[in-house]
Amino acid sequence: MFAALRPRSIVLLVSLALGAAAYGAPNQQSANSKKGGVAYRWVDEQGVVHYGDNIPPQYASQDRTILNSQGVEVGHLDAAKTPEQEAVAKRAREVLLKQRQHDAFLVSTYTSVKDIEALRDARLDQLKGQRAAAEQYVESLRARLATLQSRALKYRPYSERKDAARMPDDLAENLVRTVNELHVQSSALASKGAEETSLRAQFQADIERYRELHAIHSQSPPPSAVPHAAATQAATPTVSQANAR
Repeated sequence: MFAALRPRSIVLLVSLALGAAAYGAPNQQSANSKKGGVAYRWVDEQGVVHYGDNIPPQYASQDRTILNSQGVEVGHLDAAKTPEQEAVAKRAREVLLKQRQHDAFLVSTYTSVKDIEALRDARLDQLKGQRAAAEQYVESLRARLATLQSRALKYRPYSERKDAARMPDDLAENLVRTVNELHVQSSALASKGAEETSLRAQFQADIERYRELHAIHSQSPPPSAVPHAAATQAATPTVSQANAR
C-alpha cells in the first residue's frame, strides 16, 4: 500500500515545496476521485514546475501537461496562440490541405509520368498556337498604325504645310484606338512567354511529386502480402518435414 501511494506523495511534496498549492491528503483523494485521478503540470514565469489538480487562471493559457494518478503523462495542452500565430497556423493548414488534395488529383488522374508529359506537351502546343495568333494580330496592328500615321501627316499638326486641314475626327479616333490596342496586345504577347515558363515549371513539379508518391506507394507492401506469405510458408512442407513423413 505504501508503494502504491508513493507517486501521489511525491507529487504532493513537490507541490508543497514549490508553494503552488496546499492540499490535504483527504481533499486530494476526493478531488482525484472526482476527476478520475487526473492532475496537471505547468511552469510559471520563473521556470518553476508546479503540479496540481487545477491550473491557476494566469497559467491556463500556457503549455501544460496532463498526468494520471500515477504521475505518468497522458496528454498535453498547447499554449493559447496569438492572433498572428493562429493566422500562420491557419495558412499552414490550408497549404497542407491543398497539397493533399493535389496529391490525390495526381494519383487518381495519371497512370504514369508519360501521361503528365503528354498533357504538358499538348498544353505547350496550345500556347504556341495562341502565341503565333497573337504575333500575327500585333503585326496587323502595327501595319494599320503605320497606315494611319501616314495619313495623319497630311493634316495639322503633323503636316508642314501651312494650309493643311485639320485632322478628321474619325482618323484621330482610329489612331488612338489602334495605339491602345497595340499596347494591350503587345503586353499580352509578352506574358505568353512567362506563361509558358510557368507551365513548364508546374508540370515539372507535378512529375517530381508523382514520382515521390509512386515511390512511397511501391515501398509499402499490400496488407495481404505478409499474411499470404506466412500462410504459404506454413502450408508448404519443408524437405525435412516431407522426409519425416
